[in-house]
Amino acid sequence: MPKSAPTEPPHPTPDDVTQHLGHLIKRTQSALRGAMDKALRAHGLTVPQYATLELLALHPGMSNADLARATFVTRQSGNVVLRGLQEAGLITRPATADHGRARPAHLTEEGHRRLTEVQSAVYAIERRMLDAIPPHRLPALLADLNHLATALEQ
Repeated sequence: MPKSAPTEPPHPTPDDVTQHLGHLIKRTQSALRGAMDKALRAHGLTVPQYATLELLALHPGMSNADLARATFVTRQSGNVVLRGLQEAGLITRPATADHGRARPAHLTEEGHRRLTEVQSAVYAIERRMLDAIPPHRLPALLADLNHLATALEQ
């Protein structure tokens, strides 16, 4: 069996895995998730619950499937999140679907209040990240992150 030539790594520091792009992105994501978990726990919410509230504030009537995709959870997990929010009185959904299987969700008055209450804590976390980047570099960073995600989604 012939030996294959070693593959050239696509990054400048192949011997230090902590400097690989994927590792740095995961480290950032992990730090963000940890900070958000801590801040949201004080308000009795999880990250997927908070993300769902934010999305429903912007796009009332989203379905479980759409919310699950947008919050990076499975449809089954998304349904658990929605049930928990509904039981807490933060969202409403009809008992049955008008057509198909989609049951559009909407924030309740309490859901709007809770979202407003917790946004300052979450926005403070994002501000900490943004403060670490020179403002003139932010548009390029955001564009690059979008390009990276798009490249992997193809």
